[in-house]
Amino acid sequence: MSQLSLSQVRVIDPVLTNVAQGYKQSDFVGGALFPQVPVSLRAGKIITFGKEDFMLYATGRAPGENTKRIQFGYSGGNFALVDYSLEGAVPIEVYQEGSNGANGWSIDHMAMAIKKVSSIMALRLEYAQAQIARTAGSYGAGNKVTLSGTSQWSDFSGTSDPIANIETAKEAIRSATGKRPNTVVMGAASMSKLRQHPKIVDRMKYTGRDVATAEILASLFGVDQVLVGDGIYASDAGTFSDVWGKDVVVAYTERASLADMGTPTYGYTYNLNGYPIVEQPYFDRNAKSWFVPVTRAEAPVIAAPTAGYLITNAVA
Repeated sequence: MSQLSLSQVRVIDPVLTNVAQGYKQSDFVGGALFPQVPVSLRAGKIITFGKEDFMLYATGRAPGENTKRIQFGYSGGNFALVDYSLEGAVPIEVYQEGSNGANGWSIDHMAMAIKKVSSIMALRLEYAQAQIARTAGSYGAGNKVTLSGTSQWSDFSGTSDPIANIETAKEAIRSATGKRPNTVVMGAASMSKLRQHPKIVDRMKYTGRDVATAEILASLFGVDQVLVGDGIYASDAGTFSDVWGKDVVVAYTERASLADMGTPTYGYTYNLNGYPIVEQPYFDRNAKSWFVPVTRAEAPVIAAPTAGYLITNAVA
């Protein structure tokens, strides 16, 4: 989009200056699957744990016999943080016009630049998290399914069964990790069809509610939370698409810190300590503009593929 002209900056109606106009992203949900973990280095090991908690050890001990010992540890593949930086430009003319105050109002273009850049950077992370979670290759053969035709949730003929699909996913995760999944993340298109699905509507008659909300679905599915990814992104041609598409991810995700070692959590977003940061704005005399740099250093990863289950093309 081209730079604001002075005529656009000079908002005539003082009432309209109090209204933020333009696009605003809905809440992001990627952080539920990939909670942030602060790290001090830009590279390291993905934290994955063994299955010691599930082993049946021979713990019996005869009198005088040495006590048996076991060792614990953790390991994993490598992760490497990527630095992302973007600067918001505020031409001096725009800054002066916005902060003049002669008409009884002012616009903080410096703060606006920070919010806009931060929003763009947050969308990039949400998209990266969704791409990892929606990639079938991230999962084992028993932790994914692709729906088609009458098995898709958009088919109301009686064959498709969202609750059965979620139960299959839950059992696949429980049998591999010992943990029942606590989170379901889906795209807006899937949520739209679930609200109308006959099997969901039939189950809802016992709740006394008329509309299937995320909270009701969480209760029907037997999970802590159902999150709907309403985030959208635009192509260079201006075409909008859903970040989470038509897929559904079921996962056990540990929202505590890494101090709870041994938990087979689905994923992490490794984040450099203290980031994201907004650097000190600087003035470029040649461009006669202020520039506000925002920098992030992060990397979303799937730590335990068996703690997740992917339902591809949940709806047509």
